[in-house]
Amino acid sequence: MPIFGHSMGGHGALVCELKNQGKFQYVSAVSTISNPIKAPLAYKATELVKKYTGPALNMLVDQGKADNFYVEEQHLPVNLSAALKEGLYKNGDQLSKKSKGCDHSYYFIAKFIEECINHHAKFLFQ
Repeated sequence: MPIFGHSMGGHGALVCELKNQGKFQYVSAVSTISNPIKAPLAYKATELVKKYTGPALNMLVDQGKADNFYVEEQHLPVNLSAALKEGLYKNGDQLSKKSKGCDHSYYFIAKFIEECINHHAKFLFQ
């Protein structure tokens, strides 16, 4: 079963996967808050991914480069990428990308959703 989320829900999807190792086949997040500054460490995806030792961690994170939260360095997807590199876990399919010209709106989700569904389907029908 895959899980998907946008913005705060994207962070929630990442946390659900990381705290329930192996429950989800794939997680994808769009315009996600990757590193909420004021969240407790037990609920920060960037901290959880450093300690992840579960089964294959397959994720797709897409951040719009025109997203005002990204521009103002509030989402901090770079911290999630760094945490994946320094973490204990080095397996699975992790893709973090930045889409030029995309903001935080419904239109970005509409652009991203087909790719997201195709990635989820790849894991559902294995």
